[in-house]
Formats: sequence, structure tokens, C-alpha cells
Amino acid sequence: MSEPAASLYVGLAGGSGSGKTTFADKIAAGLPADAVTLIPHDHYYRDHPDKSFEERAQLNFDHPDALETSLLVEHLEHLRAGNAIERPIYDFTTHRRREDTVRIEPRPVMIVEGILTFVDPRLRTCFDIKVWVDTDADIRLMRRIRRDLEERGRDFASVRRQYYETVRPMYDQYVGPSRRTADLIIPEAGANGVALELILARLRALL
Repeated sequence: MSEPAASLYVGLAGGSGSGKTTFADKIAAGLPADAVTLIPHDHYYRDHPDKSFEERAQLNFDHPDALETSLLVEHLEHLRAGNAIERPIYDFTTHRRREDTVRIEPRPVMIVEGILTFVDPRLRTCFDIKVWVDTDADIRLMRRIRRDLEERGRDFASVRRQYYETVRPMYDQYVGPSRRTADLIIPEAGANGVALELILARLRALL
């Protein structure tokens, strides 16, 4: 077992399309490449090999139970102790986990981002800093539509149906209320240079 290294664990949360990934990428770009790792909560979606593609496509991906958060917590504990993990890879076009994984080594800055990152108290306690990315609902919706159409092979009708049936209701029930647990709330994080520099200054001080 490796010796644990000094590290800072950052949680990023916000609604779907809020700019979490963009902000996380900007944080990573502002630090040495070997000092930071980004772990998307999305890759811990549960696998359902027993279901057909049509059945998997109808799953509620915005409910906390859709994610194997206990595995992510276990992985973060391993990383905190100085050990590498094998992070799952979720394929959003087939709604299945792939057989291969990504090896993640512990680094000084570990960033976890996702819409439900602050909902489970077990996961919240893993973070030293919790950042909520705050973006208006209409902007989030447009970004989600573009992402699902361009990156995930979806059609507009399915994106619209999912938004009204699960995305918006789950935001109101779970995602939005978790905002209260954040340490920092950043409006329009992707374009908020001041907030980015403040967070980078804190992380660079650690490094």
C-alpha cells in the first residue's frame, strides 16, 4: 500500500447543462497536468445487462438510485489512502458500462463533478470544498439539448420527453435542494473568470 499524500478533494455540482464540466476542465487546465484528476460521477451509472436497449433508454438517469455512488465513495477512500482505482466507463449511446476501465492514480487535487454529487451525504463528506455551479434553467436546457443531440446520438423527441418526465422533476426533488450544502455558489461558472482565479489560487497554494 502506498503512503497517503496530501490532497484536496473538490466536489462540483449543479443542474444538467449548468457548465460543471466546462468549469472543471478550466480548473484542470490551470494546474499542472500531473497534479489534478477529474472524475465524472456520470461514469458510475449502474449497469443493466438484463434489460433491452429500449428498457435502458427509459430508465430515470436523474434519480440518485441510478448511480452506484457507494462504489464512487469506496474509490475516493482508496485514492485518499494513496491507492489507485479502476474507474468504470459508461457508454451513453448504449446505456451500458463498458468492459474496460480507466486507471486513476491519486493526485494532489481530485475533482468529482455531477448533477447528484451533493445529494448523498456519504459522498458529500468526501469533499474538502463543495462548489455549486448556478445557471438559469433555460440556458441549462438548451445546453442539454445540444449535448444530447451532438454527443450522445439522441433525437429531439426523446430529449424533450426525458426532460419533462424525469430531468425537471428530479431537479426539483433532489438536485436543486442539494445546492444548500455547497460551500461556494458560482453563477455562470464557465464564464466567471473571477471565481475561477479564486479557486485556482486556493489550489495552487496547496501545490
